[in-house]
Amino acid sequence: MIWLLEGQSSQRDIIIGAREALPAAVKIFASHRQDRPEITGLADVGLKEPKDNLERIEWVIQTARANNIKVILAGREGSVFERARPRFEASGLVLVTGGLSIDTFNRVDDKSLFTAEAERAGLACVPAITVTDARELAAAYETLSAVGEVCIKPAVGIYGQGFWRFTQDADPFRCFANPDAREVRFETYLQAYCAGSARPPMLVMPYMAGNECSVDMVCEAGHPVAFVGRRKEGLYQTFERDGAAVELALEAAQHFNCDGIVNVQTRDDANGKPHLLEINPRYSGGIGYTRATGTNLPGIFAARRLGLKEPATVWRSGVRVKALTVAVPVSAVADRSQQPVTPF
Repeated sequence: MIWLLEGQSSQRDIIIGAREALPAAVKIFASHRQDRPEITGLADVGLKEPKDNLERIEWVIQTARANNIKVILAGREGSVFERARPRFEASGLVLVTGGLSIDTFNRVDDKSLFTAEAERAGLACVPAITVTDARELAAAYETLSAVGEVCIKPAVGIYGQGFWRFTQDADPFRCFANPDAREVRFETYLQAYCAGSARPPMLVMPYMAGNECSVDMVCEAGHPVAFVGRRKEGLYQTFERDGAAVELALEAAQHFNCDGIVNVQTRDDANGKPHLLEINPRYSGGIGYTRATGTNLPGIFAARRLGLKEPATVWRSGVRVKALTVAVPVSAVADRSQQPVTPF
C-alpha cells in the first residue's frame, strides 16, 4: 500500500495517476490537514492529519504500521519529514521526501544558496545578488540595471509569491491596479520596502525575457527515470521531452540528489539559452497536465516504489492543454479523523 500525505491541490492528480497505474488490490491512502474530500475522497482511504508537525510525524508512523503501508510520499514540508527519516526507516517504512538528506533541502529551498551551488557546479543559472536592507537593494539595482531589466523575489518562497519585475515606464499605480502583471517602478518598490520593519532576504536578478520551462520528473536517488517539460504559451501549455532546458533540469536534479516527484524550473535568456530558476523538491501544481502526453508520472512513481510494473509511456507529440476551473461534487461527510485505521 502507498500513502500520499498532504501536498499541493495537485495531490488530487497524484492520486488519479497512481490509481490508474496500480492494481485494484493495492490500496491508496491519502490525507490532508484540512477537510479536503475533493482530494482525499479519490483514495481508498482518506484521513485528516494532525496540524502540529511533531504530532503529525508520530501519527503517520503509527498509522502506517497499523495498516501495513509500505511507501509514504511527503508532499508539503518534505524537509520536516526528512529530518525524521531515521524514525521511519527504523519502522520499516519507505519515506520519499524529494531528497535523501536534509542537505538537498538546505541547498534548494534558500534560492541564494541554490544559486551559489549551481554556479559552483557549472550549471547555468540566473545570477542573483542577495540583499537584506534598502542600501543593498539600491546598490544591486544600480549594478544590474546598467545592463538590462531587473527583477526581484524572496530568497525563500513558493508559487512565485513576492516576484516583481522593475519596469521604469510602468504607471506608479499599476502594481495596485493590476498586481497580477507583477510590474512596478523601482522607486515605488523601494519606497514601500523602506517602510516598516526589517525584510527577509531578497534576490535581485537580471530579468530574462525568454520562455520559462517547468520540468516535472520522477527521480530515484538523483537519477531521473521519467520526465516531461511544460511551457506556457499564451492561454495554453505545450510539452517537450528533450532540448536544452530539459537537459539542464535533469542535470540539476542529479547534482542536487533529488528523490521522488520533483519540479525544476528554467528560463531562457534573450538568445534562447536556458538558465536554472529553482528546484522544488515536491510535485508541482501543474503535474496533472503531463498525463495528456501519455506519460503518467505519478503512476510511474507509485509502481516503481512498490516494485510493480510501471505504466507504459506512449509519447503524444503536438499536444496543447488549457486549464479550466470545474466544480467537483464532494460528500458532506468530512474526512475520517486522526484515528488509526483498522488493517485490511
